[in-house]
Amino acid sequence: MIRVLIVDDQALVRTGLRLILKTGDVEVAGEASDGAQAVELVAELQPDVVLMDIRMPELDGLEATRRIMALDHVPRVIILTTFDLDRYVYEALQAGASGFLLKDVSPEQLLASVRLVMTGDALLAPSITRRLVERFAWPTAAPAPGRLRELTPREVEVLRLMGRGLSNAEIAAEFRLSEATVKTHVTRIFTKLHLRDRAQAVVLAYESELVRPGGQP
Repeated sequence: MIRVLIVDDQALVRTGLRLILKTGDVEVAGEASDGAQAVELVAELQPDVVLMDIRMPELDGLEATRRIMALDHVPRVIILTTFDLDRYVYEALQAGASGFLLKDVSPEQLLASVRLVMTGDALLAPSITRRLVERFAWPTAAPAPGRLRELTPREVEVLRLMGRGLSNAEIAAEFRLSEATVKTHVTRIFTKLHLRDRAQAVVLAYESELVRPGGQP
């Protein structure tokens, strides 16, 4: 059973999320009303997934996510927001969050997202993640070859297409490979670059300038 920590400064929101999760055979490991408490509870309870509000007093969801990523036990973090394109959301993805959901998400979508994020697959439609990254990503100081040196030429191309928003099936069609082979390439990319999921791969593709705004290589 997936164990989830709910983090939101509004008690009513936490109650609603808890009721939804319980209908889907998901265990609510705990609740936190601010980011500082969330960090403490992640260390104590070791949940699988954290549903993290972005705007909270004391310690916001962005800084809380950064601190959680530095813990020995690192859960998947899903950012909850009322804005579909929020700079803080991008920075949370950059810090290690696995994706974001709007607070008006349906109960079915919330439950599906909690389950999906555990697989390391894309929590968001790749095009939505790309749109977010295109708006806020800037090249890092490190040149692309330095970041991607360990990848094979084929893996670099797979990462480039991931950054452009293509699914595994679309990448397979592009290269005339089986989807299973593409999944193997994706897994190796994650391992070599120490990425947790597809959202981080998209961020890296832009910051390494494999993909430029507009989706062009």
